[in-house]
Amino acid sequence: MAKQPSKACDPSDWDFSDLRAMFICCTLKRSPRRSNTDTLMEVSRQIMRNAGVQVESVRAVDHAIAPGVYPDMTEYGWEEDAWPEIFEAVMAADILVLGTPIWLGERSSVCSTVIERLYSMSGMTNEKGQYLYYGKVGGCLITGNEDGMKHCSSGILYALQHLGYLVGPQADAGWVGEAGPGLSYGDEGSGGPQNAFTQRNTTFMTWNLLHLARMLKEAGGIPAWGNLRDEWDEGCDFGHPNPEYRR
Repeated sequence: MAKQPSKACDPSDWDFSDLRAMFICCTLKRSPRRSNTDTLMEVSRQIMRNAGVQVESVRAVDHAIAPGVYPDMTEYGWEEDAWPEIFEAVMAADILVLGTPIWLGERSSVCSTVIERLYSMSGMTNEKGQYLYYGKVGGCLITGNEDGMKHCSSGILYALQHLGYLVGPQADAGWVGEAGPGLSYGDEGSGGPQNAFTQRNTTFMTWNLLHLARMLKEAGGIPAWGNLRDEWDEGCDFGHPNPEYRR
């Protein structure tokens, strides 16, 4: 468990009990095999549970998530698609955390599939008329035995914010071991769970996600002005200095 300063991280100072978090682990290992990425994600999940957050976790590879960029891929030739059900849990959550291992310097293929399926829903709108993920907070956790931690994080966080998630400060963390075959994060003797840099950044990421989600909740989300697709389509210029300007 990550070491936390006793006063600065005392969850009794804030009420997070109305927040929900969704963790999607994008390991290539099916349950019940131990996932190093999921082991690191548990650090963040436990901090949130201790703060009273409702936490749900899914290992994507355990489910028949069809690849594609449509909401339900059974309408496009696939016999099964678990994504619509998982998507319900994603939408019920205020916070989404994606976790992935590094392979060939990149996020896992499973993680790319999850991001593509998040994208498949992104054209929908919320009750304000904004794109669907507005008002939600995103973060990511990375593990691996090769370079690429920050590269993977940058791609994942870019994708989340592009879809509408709010990405705040220090919204990622990770651990990389010695290059090549060797001990992974959760292996005995790896030093991963004792690594101060990883544990500190995972803790910071978790609390930043909570604080940002708390602020958004209290503010009623992102203001619905200047970001409404339907009103733009109707010709609203949202105060643009040139009224004749249209996208």
